[in-house]
Amino acid sequence: MNYYLFEYPYLVLLLIPLLFCLYRCKEQIKSRYFVHLQFLSAKKSFFKLQWILKIIIFVLLCIALMSPVSIDKQNPFNRNGKDIVLAIDASGSMNASGFDVQNVLGERLSRFEIAKIVASEFIQKRVMDNIGVVIFGDFAFIASPVTYEKEIVSDMLGYLSQGMAGQNTAIGEAIAIGVRAFKYSSAQTKIIILLTDGEHNSGAISPKDAVKLAQENKIKVYTIALGNKGEADEALLKEMAKNTDGVFFEAKSAEELQEIYAEIDKLESSKIKSKEYREKDFHYQVFLLLACGFLLLLLFRGARK
Repeated sequence: MNYYLFEYPYLVLLLIPLLFCLYRCKEQIKSRYFVHLQFLSAKKSFFKLQWILKIIIFVLLCIALMSPVSIDKQNPFNRNGKDIVLAIDASGSMNASGFDVQNVLGERLSRFEIAKIVASEFIQKRVMDNIGVVIFGDFAFIASPVTYEKEIVSDMLGYLSQGMAGQNTAIGEAIAIGVRAFKYSSAQTKIIILLTDGEHNSGAISPKDAVKLAQENKIKVYTIALGNKGEADEALLKEMAKNTDGVFFEAKSAEELQEIYAEIDKLESSKIKSKEYREKDFHYQVFLLLACGFLLLLLFRGARK
């Protein structure tokens, strides 16, 4: 949203002497006597135009001095939204194919590749949110910090590969590192969306301790069990979601996974608070150039007369 104003509006007072002079001042022409007056004749219309041009130049210069600016309030730091961390399982089991049974995505891909594609679509739709990514296997790490630059996050997902964090499943560390990703967050609503097709079997932090950490930081954990019934530890994922006021989901296909992210996409927004940022565009040059143009016109016509 753009709006326009003057940085120095009080300089409009410069126009008062001009208006006063237009009302009170009268041009006095003293008589002069010359022979051959036909050579020195000047049309009345020229003096009238000259008078108008001088007023226009003065007004334009006053506007330029007032420094007109347009301010862009489309502010990435102040908007309605959430801070979201996507915690994606990159363990060995995520290399399995056949998850896209209805061929929704058009080709046969591994669970991890499908998870990346659907996550990327979700990221692009969350226009008003900050989003980060955590990858976990034997350990967890922040693949992308929480940021408003969703194009960068989406592109970064393409460089991630299954197994880069090891072949096991450290669910506790995934949540703990997800909490750490919110270190500089000032959003009222913080969410971790954890996606896995396995059971917790690695890492130095237990899921119980990780959930306690999320509770202390008022972070909701939404969990998604990927794959067939029994592959993921559904009981653990349900408990984690329940204890953090989140929601548990099951996805047995790529289509169901897309529907889950679409449902999460409908979450209620909250205000992100941070420092105010404004982008200014200055427009005094336009009025200055116009004044110069009229001044040149005035000088040119004066020279011709």
